Amino acid sequence: MKQQNYANHSKFDPVFHVGIALSALVTLILTITFFVKNVGEETLLSFIVLLMVIMLILVGVRLRTYALQVQDRVIRTEENFRYYRLTGNELDSKLSLKQIIALRFAASEEFPALVERTMAENLTPNDIKKAVQNWRADHHRV
Repeated sequence: MKQQNYANHSKFDPVFHVGIALSALVTLILTITFFVKNVGEETLLSFIVLLMVIMLILVGVRLRTYALQVQDRVIRTEENFRYYRLTGNELDSKLSLKQIIALRFAASEEFPALVERTMAENLTPNDIKKAVQNWRADHHRV
């Protein structure tokens, strides 16, 4: 795998971001066109088709959101446990979930110090990622 760092750590899934999202957008546009053209003649069918496409898009968005929320909870638990193993203390509850998610990229040697710096300076997730010296890759992000 390619070495991960701040510049290339974001995940791009071509199947989801291009295939599914683009197909959903095209389907929505075609369905709206169908609805506008047939609203006077086949109003019920046009309305049902439009609602079904919107519902399918919303289901897809929610499923992706649920997967990301579960993954964020797992990351929070993993990083809290890692901090406990390294320091004997739990992570401060004042740290936001986004800060904890950003801290996961720090190698164990610099993790406790970066947590303390984050607490002292209230670093943003982007600032945390930029501050990481020894990048710990995460290739399993959904």
